[in-house]
Amino acid sequence: MESTPTPPPPPQQQQQRLLPLVVFLFVVGALPAATHGATSSPHFHPVVLVPGNTLTRGSPTPACRGGVRYGSRASAGGGWFRLWENFTALQEDPALSPCYADQRLVYDPVAGDYRNVPGVDTRVVSFGSTRGFRSDDPARKLVEALEEEGYAEGENLFGAPYDFRYAPAAPGLPSGVFSDFTSRLRRLVERASERNGGKPVILVTHSLGGLFAMVFLDRTPLPWRRRYIKHFVMLCLVVVGSPLNMWPLAASSIPSSSSLVGSVLTYGNRSFASMFSLLPSPAVYGDTPLVITRAKNYSADDMPEFLSAAGFSDDEVALYRARALPVTLDLRAPLVPLTSINGVGVPTIDKLVFWDGNFSAKPQVVNGDGDGQINLDTVSALERLIGDDPDQGYFKSILIPNTTHKGVISDELTLKRVVSEILGANSIN
Repeated sequence: MESTPTPPPPPQQQQQRLLPLVVFLFVVGALPAATHGATSSPHFHPVVLVPGNTLTRGSPTPACRGGVRYGSRASAGGGWFRLWENFTALQEDPALSPCYADQRLVYDPVAGDYRNVPGVDTRVVSFGSTRGFRSDDPARKLVEALEEEGYAEGENLFGAPYDFRYAPAAPGLPSGVFSDFTSRLRRLVERASERNGGKPVILVTHSLGGLFAMVFLDRTPLPWRRRYIKHFVMLCLVVVGSPLNMWPLAASSIPSSSSLVGSVLTYGNRSFASMFSLLPSPAVYGDTPLVITRAKNYSADDMPEFLSAAGFSDDEVALYRARALPVTLDLRAPLVPLTSINGVGVPTIDKLVFWDGNFSAKPQVVNGDGDGQINLDTVSALERLIGDDPDQGYFKSILIPNTTHKGVISDELTLKRVVSEILGANSIN
């Protein structure tokens, strides 16, 4: 069993580095008319926000119809309800478990792509607008903070939500939902620029949105990027995965009778294409043990073996190898100005210990530094990936002490720093 790694230096000793700026993107179609009374500044570059786990609504299967309240929205008569919104509701009312099970994805081998469970339709909330973040979404405070500075919904502030269950696939493989997202995002960026006198856009992302934006930028022509992207502001990057994300996949082997949350919520996680995309990248973690048992340790290099041990079928492991792994191994600098902002100073999982090899048990954890979800190894990997590219240009890395993954876009003092960086991106060449 590997000894506990030496903890990284305190956040106060971390040095800020120059990185390109990231802007939050939120999935949209047509640009909506302005809905707020504030007059936007004519000097601002438009901002497009791409969040983390965004609001998606589903049309339920028959088992979930008949007036059942799901989260904060009723699903009577086959209406729409919010997916993955309220874990507490499931714990309080086990009858809702079929509703949560509806959010699973299945792989269609004929189409070569993921899709919803038969009988379930889904749609992204308020594509092109920030209206979908007006309730309890963590990005709501960021939207409000930008509006206080003079940004205005529908004028120079837009949102690009997406279905977080899906993920980009390796080039050449079908990925219909992600391809639709990138097409709509590209049109949104172009229209936002046109609406603002041709000014290029500041992309702001949080968490999983950073991965979606990185792949989007990599798959657009460089002249387009340099014409339409002023700055990329990436908050809480997840582009090379995290050891934490191995836990729910290990726990997916929990028998259905032992834990409602474990059997339903984790079963949903297990089916999501995005869960494979969030696993630690071998390019960063290599052969470092991440999951430890008495019989065998599992590193990022051993991910197929780990997935098999966690109960995934040979076909599912093959999907990881073919669709998700090439994406994480091929991530490159976006070649647009980038600013990366991450929290540190919070205990963050570096390793999971299932000493008896029982993945249905709660593991012991070995913590390092990070934001509670993303550790410093991931941040350092981004600095190497982007900072070492001679064509990257502007790149700035900011570490904010004692700040959690969610706190980056919700804590008052941290929000001021984030908004200050977005405003500053307006003047960076």
